[in-house]
Amino acid sequence: MVRYVYDFHEGRRGMADLLGGKGANLAEMTRLGLPVPPGFTVTTDACRAFLATGTEPDGMVAEVSQHLSTVEAAAGRRLGQRDDPLLLSVRSGARFSMPGMMETVLDIGLNDDSVRGLAKVSGSERFAWDSYRRLVQMFGSTVMGVDAALFERAMAALKELRHAPDDLHLDAHDLAELVEAYKQLIHDGTGEDFPQSPAEQLRRAILAVFRSWNGERARRYRRREHIPDNLGTAVTVQRMVFGNLGPDSGSGVAFTRDPATGRGGLYGDYLPDAQGEDVVAGIRNTVALTELERLDPRSYDQLRAHTRALELHYRDLCDIEFTIERGTLWMLQTRVGKRTAEAAFAIAAELTDEGLVSADEALARVDGHGLARLMFPRFDASATGEPLPGAARRRWNDRRGTARRDRPRDSDTARRAPRCPDLRPIP
Repeated sequence: MVRYVYDFHEGRRGMADLLGGKGANLAEMTRLGLPVPPGFTVTTDACRAFLATGTEPDGMVAEVSQHLSTVEAAAGRRLGQRDDPLLLSVRSGARFSMPGMMETVLDIGLNDDSVRGLAKVSGSERFAWDSYRRLVQMFGSTVMGVDAALFERAMAALKELRHAPDDLHLDAHDLAELVEAYKQLIHDGTGEDFPQSPAEQLRRAILAVFRSWNGERARRYRRREHIPDNLGTAVTVQRMVFGNLGPDSGSGVAFTRDPATGRGGLYGDYLPDAQGEDVVAGIRNTVALTELERLDPRSYDQLRAHTRALELHYRDLCDIEFTIERGTLWMLQTRVGKRTAEAAFAIAAELTDEGLVSADEALARVDGHGLARLMFPRFDASATGEPLPGAARRRWNDRRGTARRDRPRDSDTARRAPRCPDLRPIP
C-alpha cells in the first residue's frame, strides 16, 4: 500500500523527490535538533494521484488524520479546540524551489467560536482577530477562488475610514469588522459560507495546494526554469507559531553569507510584530538583522548558532526563514540559497579554504555562464548615494529569488477588481 504522509522526524534531506524541498529540509532540521514546529508532509505521490483523478488517493485522509493526532498530542491542544485551539499552516513544497508560485494558507483551525478562545488564552483580542482575518482572506482567495484584490480593497477601505497608515493601527474591533466583510465577499463570490469546520478547512487547503501546481503562474515558471511538469508538489502541514504577538515577536529571513557578494556573516531582514507573509509582501519596512541583535540579543545569538550549524551541515550558503514568538526562536525553512555569479565564485573559494568542500566540488558549483556574467560592466559596489524609491525592496526580492514579473501589477489588479461591499459595524 502506498504511503502518503510522513512526520518531520521520519524524513531526511535526501527524500526531496517525495517530500519536496521544503518538507525534506524541515525533516533535516528536525534531525539536527533545531527548533522546528512539529508537523508532517503530504507527499508528491499524493499530489500526482490527485491531479490524475481529481480526488484524494485512497488512504490519504486517514493518514492525515493519524499524523494530525500526533501533532495534537505534542501540542497538548486539538485542531479547532474552542478554548485553546491548535492552528496549522499549510504550505506548498515542490522538489525544486518555486518561490511565490504556489499557495499557502495560515491559521487553519480558527472559526467564530475558537477565535474567542484564542483571544483569551493569548491575552490579546487584537492578535486573535488579526489571525482570523488572515485565514479568511487566504482561504477565500486560495481555496475558494475569490479575487484577492477584493480583500485588499476591503482592507484599504477600512484603513482609510480609520485613518490608519497600516494594519497595525487597526484594533480588535476593526479586524472583527474586517472578518465579517471578508466572509460576505466569499458568500457573494461563491454562494458558499466560509467553512467553520477545522477538518474541512485542512482538507480543502491541502487540495488547493495540489491544484496550484497547475496554476498559470506555476506553469509559466516551470517553463522558464525547465522544471518538469510531472513532478507535483508536496504539502507541509505544521503547527503555527506567531510573529504577530507583540514587540517581543516577529519574523524574518536570513542568509548565512551575503548572496550578492559571498561575504561571510549573517545577512537578512527582520520585521517585528509580523508574520512571514508580511515580510514577503513588503507592506511594512523591515530592519536589518543587526537590529534584531539589539531588540532580542538571546534570539539573535541562537539564530547565529543555528545558521552556522546549517551552513556547516549543508556545506553551502543557506537561505533561512524564522519566527520569534514571545522571545522563542523557531526555524521554519531552509534551503541552499540563490546567489549572484560573483558570490558563487567567492563562496566556492571560501568553502574550499575552510575545508568544507574539495577543489573538484568547488569547480562543479561554478560554470562558464557565471564567469561570462562577471565580465560584463557592472555598477561600482562601493558607490554611495540615496537609492531610488523602491530599490531596497526590489533588491531584497531579487535576493529571495522571487519572480516579480510573474505577478500582476497593483494597478492592473485594481482596475480588474469589482467593488467590495461597504463596511458596516458589527451589531
